[in-house]
Amino acid sequence: MAVSNFGIKGLNDNEVIASRTKNGENKLSYKKENGFIDAVKSLAKEPMVILLFVAATVYFISGEYGDGIFLTTAIFIVSAITLYQDSRSRNALEKLKSYSQPHCKVIRNGIVTEIASDEIVIGDSLIVEEGSLISADGTIVHSNDFSVNESILTGESMAVYKDSAKDDNAIFSGTMVASGLAIATVTAIGNNTKLGKIGTSLASIKEEKTPLEIQIKNFVTKMVIIGAIVFVIVWGINYYMSKNFTDSLLKALTLAMSILPEEIPMAFTTFMALGAWRLMKMGIVVKQMKTVETLGSATVICTDKTGTITENKMSLAKLFVISTERTLNPEDINTDEEKNLIHLAMWASEPIPFDPMEVALHKTYGEIVLHDERSSYKMIHEYPLGGKPPMMTHLFEDKNGKRIIAAKGAAEALMAISNLTEKQTAAINSAIQSMAADGYRVLGVGEAIFDGADFPKTQQEFKFAFKGLVAFYDPPKANINAVFEGFYKAGIDLKIVTGDNALTTTSIAKQTGFHGYENSMSGDELMSLDEATLNKKVMETNVFTRMFPRSEIKNHQCSEG
Repeated sequence: MAVSNFGIKGLNDNEVIASRTKNGENKLSYKKENGFIDAVKSLAKEPMVILLFVAATVYFISGEYGDGIFLTTAIFIVSAITLYQDSRSRNALEKLKSYSQPHCKVIRNGIVTEIASDEIVIGDSLIVEEGSLISADGTIVHSNDFSVNESILTGESMAVYKDSAKDDNAIFSGTMVASGLAIATVTAIGNNTKLGKIGTSLASIKEEKTPLEIQIKNFVTKMVIIGAIVFVIVWGINYYMSKNFTDSLLKALTLAMSILPEEIPMAFTTFMALGAWRLMKMGIVVKQMKTVETLGSATVICTDKTGTITENKMSLAKLFVISTERTLNPEDINTDEEKNLIHLAMWASEPIPFDPMEVALHKTYGEIVLHDERSSYKMIHEYPLGGKPPMMTHLFEDKNGKRIIAAKGAAEALMAISNLTEKQTAAINSAIQSMAADGYRVLGVGEAIFDGADFPKTQQEFKFAFKGLVAFYDPPKANINAVFEGFYKAGIDLKIVTGDNALTTTSIAKQTGFHGYENSMSGDELMSLDEATLNKKVMETNVFTRMFPRSEIKNHQCSEG
């Protein structure tokens, strides 16, 4: 691949060595663990194993060698099952790591070179292309139709369009290139990448005991206390009556041991090992056997709406034009006002669309225009999706200086910065309720005029004219009703956490047989609650709408508590 067209030479050999000496290698380094030794230590602390060991010791002391040998064998069996399962899981995880992309392309000394990912240094010119995993954080200096799936960092499955001219021109380690090609200057490697910092914070989290471990520990503790009390009482009475220290001791130990259920640990470990084995047969890697018990104790599952409950196949379903206050279907578009609404919605979308809604807008635009102007205009400025609720604005200009400033997003966001009469506001709200009640996802569309080159810092500073609404339909997945019923039959509650509005979410939830769709709470409402009220509300509410990261974190922390 020739890189002379890009004018990028990259680092030379001396610069690579200097950068590596100063900043280190591109490796994630966390607390080192000795897998086998750690597994043995963890096993030795298990209440079940301790109970078996104590029981076996007492039987040997009391002369019951048959029972002692049986329990010793049980200890070895329990230990062998646990260590074998742990070893298999650890090996599987190591093999998965080896499957991750081991090499990447960089420009060094003016030529493209393929190197191991851990050899990347800060300052390298990293080449990433469709289907490849990004190996370091960087800033884009050149791109062609480039988009990235950042779900590992953001949780959003939709690809993000990026280039050097955008405010969002950064790429991050661990994300996947969805389309196109980009060259980026590496700015962070190893633990200093965004993904590395997340990993570091996760490594600092103290591991919590599972509910079953806590119950077993409490149970064993109580049984030991009861056994000790019985032992002292029986030994004291026998010694007082017989004056034979050894005989009294053995009788007391035997009676005390009869209280301890030494068979239970064997049964618990065997059942969890079988569960882990079944999961692995299904292609699910189980790192620890207690994962099976943790999954079995799950009582609440939170799910997104778009792409999880629905098919994520948006189609343009309805339009509302503010000038005529008319709601219509896409196939009925006829007047200039109706066509202009589609034009603006398309211009407010990415030039190369990836989001299903934007793809639908570009498609409709191509169907209704006589002369396609997309190739005549160039984007000169962009305000990415932002705000609460969110909106986005694009500025285009042709060679004659004619500008198009178009915005789309949550209707509430555009209504708040548009000069609307009470009548218009009421008409818009009525249209939103009507569309959302049918399960449509509704976006507002606006237009602004600005002649200068000193663009406002935020898109909300433009004076927008509200033009109308575009509504999309994303049908529920065919089998989602059965999935929900399976969870409900298993005694698991479901909650929807989405950025969409309440009416749309409620309609989709109703169509899928979701329990508790009648009551919903917005992200702003959630953030205004004190902790005690929040703890109560999250238990009573199953639908959370217009959520944003801070509110989702608060919701998660509350449910954790």
